[in-house]
Order: sequence, then structure tokens, then C-alpha cells
Amino acid sequence: MNELLLNSGYFGFVITLGAYLLGLQVKRKTKLAIMNPLLVAVTLIILFLVVFRIDYEVYQKGSQYVSYLLTPATVCLAIPLYRQMRLLKDHLGAVAGGIASGVLASILSIYAMSRLFGLSHEYYVTLLPKSITTAIGMGVSQEAGGIVVLTVVSIILTGILGNVIGEAVFRLFSISDPIAKGLALGTSAHAIGTAKALELGEIEGAMSSLAIAVSGLLTVAAVPLVSGWI
Repeated sequence: MNELLLNSGYFGFVITLGAYLLGLQVKRKTKLAIMNPLLVAVTLIILFLVVFRIDYEVYQKGSQYVSYLLTPATVCLAIPLYRQMRLLKDHLGAVAGGIASGVLASILSIYAMSRLFGLSHEYYVTLLPKSITTAIGMGVSQEAGGIVVLTVVSIILTGILGNVIGEAVFRLFSISDPIAKGLALGTSAHAIGTAKALELGEIEGAMSSLAIAVSGLLTVAAVPLVSGWI
């Protein structure tokens, strides 16, 4: 690879953007849920770095600019929520109960899995924030004494899995209510799940956007309380 290109501060950014755009094209062409654009992009980037023997540090130097866009992108999710404010007020109790139960289910599932597989405290707290957005989950993991890199991996994998199987789960359990769909995707699969919710409809997207913020706050409050269980 051209040394000038590799040393450019934008190399990682260009590669990341190009891989994601290619992932979008693959998804449109195949129409397969497994061909999630993010999953395709991650796979392509890994293959690219391995084939051309490019150090991750070189790639990360430019790809960090993508991270800067994470916070404003999350904030923009408030727009569909604002448009559905009346619907939110009419179903406030159900929405609050749905998000709270989703957060509780996430925490209890990690606790049960950690007990079942004999995971140490470090790995237990690393996995606790798996269902909240990366921007919040990294801080939660660090404060609890977890391994931040593994937390990021678990968050991404959780989001991709939720995005891929979300519609199939809804069909399997005959879930048709748009509010329920949105809350489920946002609470369990954060921003990546919200991308799927926005594909399903505006109500789904609005409820999923709300679930990201509220479930994140609930998890931040809950992790210090439950981190001592293991």
C-alpha cells in the first residue's frame, strides 16, 4: 500500500465509509437479514487489514473520526421521538414497564450465564452493558472494572444479532404492535437495533430511540448495584 495513503489521517475513515457503503449495496442486492451492512463492513475491513498486512494502529488513526459522529447521530434519533410525543404520553406506563423489564432481563441473563459458565467478576461486569449504546457502555464497563475492548465487541455483536433476527422473532411470537417492536429493538439491540426499527416504521423508530436513552440510564444506575453479585 502507498505509504503516503497509509500515513494519511483519513485512511481509516475512507476505508470504513467505503466498506459500509459496500455493505449497504450487498444488503440491497441480497435482501438477506444476515447481510447486515455493519457485519459486512466489519468483515471486509478485517480481511482488508489482514491481506495487506496493515497494522490496526494505522487504521485506527483515521477511523476514530467515525467515533466522533456517534454522539450527534444518537442525538438525531430524538427527531422521530418528538414526532410521536403524543403517542408516548398515551402509552407512558406500558413504555416505562417495557424498557424496565428489558433492562432487567438483560442483567439477569448475564448473571445466569456468568454463573453457568463460571465467569469471573471481571468478565461479568464486562458483559453487563452489552445491550446499551457504545458511548454509554464503555464508560459503564470502565467504572465497574471490566475490559472495555470486550465490552465494545459484545455491544456490537448484540446489536447485529438483534438487527438480524428481530423480524423473525416478531413473527415467531406474533408481535405486531409497533410500540412493542420499537421498545424491544431499542432496549435489547441499542442503535443497531434502532436502524432496523426505523426500517419497520416511524413509530417503531421513535420508540426504539426512546428505549436507547432510557435503558442506558437505567443500566448506568443498575450496574453498580448488581456488579457485586459475582
